[in-house]
Amino acid sequence: MTKNSPFMPAALFAATILASCETDLKEVDRIAAIQAEEPVEISRGVTVVYSDSAVVKARMTAPEMRHYNVEEPYYEFQKGVTIVFLDENGNETQRITSDYAIQKEKEEVTEFRNNVVITRADGSIIKTEELIYDQKANTFHNNVPITAYFKDGRGNFMGSSFKSDADFENIEVQNSTGLYLFDPGQGI
Repeated sequence: MTKNSPFMPAALFAATILASCETDLKEVDRIAAIQAEEPVEISRGVTVVYSDSAVVKARMTAPEMRHYNVEEPYYEFQKGVTIVFLDENGNETQRITSDYAIQKEKEEVTEFRNNVVITRADGSIIKTEELIYDQKANTFHNNVPITAYFKDGRGNFMGSSFKSDADFENIEVQNSTGLYLFDPGQGI
């Protein structure tokens, strides 16, 4: 009759640990190889200034910007983006924030998604889940519901979609409904 060594269970445990470490290391190497092949440049704490004839028109900030240098190159803002538009005197005219954005270089289209908020300098606000900027036409549009809040806080309107010029001066809202509170002392 042979007697089991007290080291046998410890040896089996060590072999199991070493085998699982080897598997984990192989997985880490596999993920690193995939990431090394991905054609992406990642920038963190990004600020981009847009200007025309030495006049600053807008300032974009984002916690992270990814540039994919592929056949159809694009920029992706997975952690959100804020764009502040400025007039010729450097005063803010409007701001767009969203939790996600993608700018498609060849198509010249930028899509803002998830918790999109457009804030105008006069205090009016438009909220939606999608906003698309067409750089060629210099217009914004979307195909999902929007809600707009009047600057004085006295009402709002909603619509199924909209189209606007780049300054949000001429907004066409489809299927709109609204509520506005009138002050009885001031009339209509």
